Amino acid sequence: MADNAVDEDNRVAVVTGGAGGIGRAAVERWLALGWSVVAADLNAERGAELLAEVDGGGRLLFVPVDVSIEEDMAGLIDTAVDRFGRLDAMFNNAGIGGAFGPITEQTVADWDATFAVNLRSVFLGTKHAARAMIAGGRPGAIVNTASVAALTGGGGPQAYSATKAGVVSLTKSTAVELAEHHVRVNAVCPGAVYTELLHRGDPEHTDSWRREIQPWPDRGDAAAIADVAIWLASDEARFVTGTSVVADGGLLAATPRLMDHDLSHMRSMSGIAWGTTGRRAEVRRLAPTPES
Repeated sequence: MADNAVDEDNRVAVVTGGAGGIGRAAVERWLALGWSVVAADLNAERGAELLAEVDGGGRLLFVPVDVSIEEDMAGLIDTAVDRFGRLDAMFNNAGIGGAFGPITEQTVADWDATFAVNLRSVFLGTKHAARAMIAGGRPGAIVNTASVAALTGGGGPQAYSATKAGVVSLTKSTAVELAEHHVRVNAVCPGAVYTELLHRGDPEHTDSWRREIQPWPDRGDAAAIADVAIWLASDEARFVTGTSVVADGGLLAATPRLMDHDLSHMRSMSGIAWGTTGRRAEVRRLAPTPES
């Protein structure tokens, strides 16, 4: 254990995508509960803002990380253990909107990049967090951010939906494998949550179609999803593993067709959306088809 490790009773969480949206909300919640937190994000500028705006009292560390690269993820877990002496919870939350457009127009590069960020990162986070938890000899919890798009057709772009379905499946299989080590693995499936990944800077426009497809009258916010993730990592959920908790304001129950609402414009373009990583989206306008 490192010389500067926190007290044995202080728990430690790692959050990917921790500089904004659901990830930042989870960082703030865990800090308020007295945990130490390592926030990881590709967007170093937002990471600096997090450190400047959130008083971690010495319990908050930011690490710039590309979650699709194994060396980065292994180093992230090592940094958490070296700094704070243990790892109790891993929140594999980082993700992007990814490849979009008609399936006939998407590129292999965009498709592969979406899987690298949204699914490979969960594999890497689970792999290295589980190693640390098993070596530490304590119960641990891994929580993955999936989506309602994993559970229905038309709930999001094809690549995004496929990656999130992969997250749900990986959650189940690793929960079975890691149970003997007292490491629980669960997922949260958000619906329409008001982060930049969804509204892309125009929350009022997004709100108009959200009211058409979501029964619950209130907007979903990042803190609501973070609360579910933190509960899944808590002792109160100590008998919960291998499950995916839907937190969507009844959206899935109403059988949404998101591609027929806000995402319908994507049929006229193709490319990849990088979310809040700081990378610019790539958009290719498609020629009109005879049917359009």
